[in-house]
Amino acid sequence: MVEYRPIRDDDLPGVISLCAAEPWPSYIKDSQRTWQALTAPGVTTIVAVEDGRVIGFAQVLSDGEIAAFLSLLLVAADRRRGGVGTRLIREAFQRCGAERLDLLTDDAPDFYRKFVHHDLVGLRIYPQRENP
Repeated sequence: MVEYRPIRDDDLPGVISLCAAEPWPSYIKDSQRTWQALTAPGVTTIVAVEDGRVIGFAQVLSDGEIAAFLSLLLVAADRRRGGVGTRLIREAFQRCGAERLDLLTDDAPDFYRKFVHHDLVGLRIYPQRENP
């Protein structure tokens, strides 16, 4: 049976292992930094745990009242298409306290479109870097 709950410090190695499998280098470089990102004020991180193994997680950033943003959703490759991602989103959305959830995706729009939604244009902006 899969347990869905807020992240605990002993879940961090499992979360980092999932990130390494993608690979998501920003989340595997520094475990302390990753922990701070997953537990910062205004962040709701929910993990899916089965038989002691973290099989997925979702991170939502929220003002706690109106707006929230699904920042991360990751499910282990061998557990995809079984409802884990859907349940993680629902759990995180419910617990964050917001009334809407925004997200960006470049590889799974059909998965997210199964939720009641409104398509909007989204951008990801990076800080301008000066030449050395």
